Amino acid sequence: MTIKSFEDIIAWQKARKLAADVYAATKVSQFAKDFSLVDQIRRAVVSIGSNIAEGFDRGNNKEFMTFLGIAKGSSAEVRSQLYTAFDVGYLAKGEFEKLRSEAAEVSMLVNGLILSLRKSPIAGPRYHKL
Repeated sequence: MTIKSFEDIIAWQKARKLAADVYAATKVSQFAKDFSLVDQIRRAVVSIGSNIAEGFDRGNNKEFMTFLGIAKGSSAEVRSQLYTAFDVGYLAKGEFEKLRSEAAEVSMLVNGLILSLRKSPIAGPRYHKL
């Protein structure tokens, strides 16, 4: 499968949805009033998709994998912050589980990309075969 832009990457698409869902969850109730946690989780969730996009456009697999590693770390950060939000009562159990599951899925997809790129004989300047 040839990917011509970062928008074609399923991990980026799922990260985009996760970001929208986190933004929606953080603008209601008591959660919205915790400016520090809201700022931190929003920065982390935006970092996931941003690093996938930036890494892809760097043009080589080595740099792409570096940025994917950062995206994977940001996904873990989001999951950790979701636990905090749940523990202090900002998220109901169902919403917490949904968001945590989305973040875990993104992390697994990013990890799959990393593994695929490690095996790829193509280190091409713009197009990545996965």
